[in-house]
Amino acid sequence: MGQGIYVVGILVDQRALYGPEVQKVLTRYGSAILSRNGIPDPSKSRGIITVTMQAEAAETEKLAAELRQVEGVRAKTVYLGDALH
Repeated sequence: MGQGIYVVGILVDQRALYGPEVQKVLTRYGSAILSRNGIPDPSKSRGIITVTMQAEAAETEKLAAELRQVEGVRAKTVYLGDALH
């Protein structure tokens, strides 16, 4: 299967504590990330991040799985469609 466009939604509880580990994971996948948007939750204790990727399905799922291994982090992926070449 070819590359697709995916959006990964990430919710980080206690962002000051767990945010640096999330950043390390995202950095490892930087070559597949097209855009990233992060905002604090209105409570300011959580962070909400959306990442748009162009990658193989397996790579996107691997990223989400690594993120979910970080305490206080939830991550879900959405497939939007095939990548154009």
